[in-house]
Amino acid sequence: MKIGIIGFGNMGSAIAERIKNKYRVFVFEKDVSKTNNLSAISVTISIKDLVDKSDIIILAVKPQDFDQVLSGIKASIGKQLIVSIAAGITTGYIEKILGKVRVIRVMPNICARIGQAESSLAKGKHAVDADLKSAERLFGFLGKTWIMAEKKIDAATAISGSGPAYIFFDMEKNNYDPRNLSEETKNDYVQRLTKAAEKVGLDHNIASNLSACTTASSISLSIVSWDKGIKPAELKEQVTSKKGTTEAALKIIAKGGTWPQAAKAALKRARELAKK
Repeated sequence: MKIGIIGFGNMGSAIAERIKNKYRVFVFEKDVSKTNNLSAISVTISIKDLVDKSDIIILAVKPQDFDQVLSGIKASIGKQLIVSIAAGITTGYIEKILGKVRVIRVMPNICARIGQAESSLAKGKHAVDADLKSAERLFGFLGKTWIMAEKKIDAATAISGSGPAYIFFDMEKNNYDPRNLSEETKNDYVQRLTKAAEKVGLDHNIASNLSACTTASSISLSIVSWDKGIKPAELKEQVTSKKGTTEAALKIIAKGGTWPQAAKAALKRARELAKK
């Protein structure tokens, strides 16, 4: 199976690197400097070229760039499965623009870099169970997958998508070495994130499990990154897109707000970005 990825930023590149030994991977990125010297990943000359070569197309661009990308692929789309990882963009919106296409919406997180992502998946109107299974298998190479109703995806984004930044912010603020975090601190992160997850509407079971996994994977990523000279402050910046959900959450935390308040701000921003 051939996978095309449009957008090669933090998430697009993380996905490509994790799956390149499992699938034939093609990428298109308008900033060509991001795709220099890639190994086992093919760079296409245009979006149309990528669409023509791919069975599954992953849309890994920012919500602000989404309409332009949809316009670019509309004329070339045939039977390909569309996978969107953009915050706030509904499957219904993509179907409205592209027609009767099969769409899976996924919200992975930065921990995909080390194979410990938390990815929430939901299928669109025309997607079938086999499409969901294909996406679940693909994102399984990035870490843990969670199947849920699409109406819960924005809430999951505020926790597993933006949540790592809450943790990195706290590590930076307290000058923590992630290699030496106490169990008390780890448990505190889980409890605070669970409260945040419940505040944005996730039931207790999903909230606690998603929060525990997000905390563990964020700490693991910070340890691996620390050993490479990358501190939590830098990881926080890498997670934070300009005018995105995480930026909205961190503004609350920086002012002394709680994680539940931050998650609600992230959810609000996801809904503001929403295209339905």
